[in-house]
Amino acid sequence: MYYSYIDSPIGQLLLSGERDTLTGLYFSTGSKARGADPQWERYDEPFRAVKKQLDEYFAGRRKVFELDLNPAGTPFQLQVLGALQRIPYGEVCAYRDIAERIGKPKAVRAVGAANGSNPIALIIPCHRVIGSNGSLTGFGGGLDTKRYLLDLEARHSGLFAQA
Repeated sequence: MYYSYIDSPIGQLLLSGERDTLTGLYFSTGSKARGADPQWERYDEPFRAVKKQLDEYFAGRRKVFELDLNPAGTPFQLQVLGALQRIPYGEVCAYRDIAERIGKPKAVRAVGAANGSNPIALIIPCHRVIGSNGSLTGFGGGLDTKRYLLDLEARHSGLFAQA
């Protein structure tokens, strides 16, 4: 497993992966902050495309990531992560909406837990999920980071932030 870091407007981000696939994107602050595993090897080259696309995203020039992703998770978690990837740039939805989209309308709490365990934050856009009352809810990178990302997307999508 390789890792690299990228500086961003929301702080330093940790990238992890295997050759051509991204397996992790982690924040340096917030409840889900983490550092590199001691067994990982620092190697920046495999993350060149990820860094370029993240730079474009933060500059407002990229709305869709085109990367090979390999998130770890249970079949249910992977189903939720797939649904998250279908939330359009600049839009938000509630946990309830995700539960309904995956055909498990009563699994709202489980969807929240799966969303919270997203190993490729930002690229798999868990920040686009809000409470059913429109409020910002927990986010591994912190609520200030979530607000920043939603505002960034709202500015560049022509939509106004809904949360």
